[in-house]
Amino acid sequence: MSNTTVITIANQKGGTGKTTTAYNLAYALSNEGKKVLLVDFDPQGNLSMCFGIEQPDQLKYSMFNVMNAIMSDEPLPPAEKYIHSHGNIDLIPSNIELSVAEINLRDEMGGEKTLASLLEPMKSNYDYIIIDTNPSLGLLTINALAASDSVLIPVNPQLWSATGLTQLLRIIVKVKKRINPRISIEGILMTMCNTRTNLYKEAFRLVKVYYRETFRIFDVQIPLSVKVGEANFYSQSILEFEPKSKVAIAYQELAKELMLHGN
Repeated sequence: MSNTTVITIANQKGGTGKTTTAYNLAYALSNEGKKVLLVDFDPQGNLSMCFGIEQPDQLKYSMFNVMNAIMSDEPLPPAEKYIHSHGNIDLIPSNIELSVAEINLRDEMGGEKTLASLLEPMKSNYDYIIIDTNPSLGLLTINALAASDSVLIPVNPQLWSATGLTQLLRIIVKVKKRINPRISIEGILMTMCNTRTNLYKEAFRLVKVYYRETFRIFDVQIPLSVKVGEANFYSQSILEFEPKSKVAIAYQELAKELMLHGN
């Protein structure tokens, strides 16, 4: 049995820091000696661009080709064609073509397990697989949940709403009942936090009121910082770009908390 942990980063709201969290958590886990596979499962391809792929839409091989091969019962492309590597971190990139795969999944028998069938034989190569999802609750997100051991939910205090989070949690419960009984909530991660503002204080209070008794709320909170955007612009993680920054330290602490209390 594999000891690999598969974590989906999910929130149907945009602007919560899903991609930033996936990218920097991977680097933080790598710093702890872990081998990590990043899966860009968002047709926007933002994670792929963070990884240094400047024009993901021009890739000859991407997640679309892999998913399409599985759905067509065709051989997968050679791994070296679609897996990109930086040190201890690998990436399966994505681009706009993945939205076509999502349409095709509707007619695919057992389509919700397509990603799981790809990742299962790859688990022996990695300690962690981290899946970055698009801001929706469609078939791609359900595929990611079906392949995962747990879900990490980033929450931006400026955008938080109990209704939005409840919709995501309902989907996770359905996936657990019908498709993937092993899935659990890894925790709620507060991102882009300016702890001095009343908005942050009220949002964090409400998150605790609604969810503290049911789910972990990570001790670590990710500060708001323009340095994250600068790091993304240069296709670097914040841990590479400015390793002594508060954000870099926070993501390193998140990795340690995840390793200690994960799943």
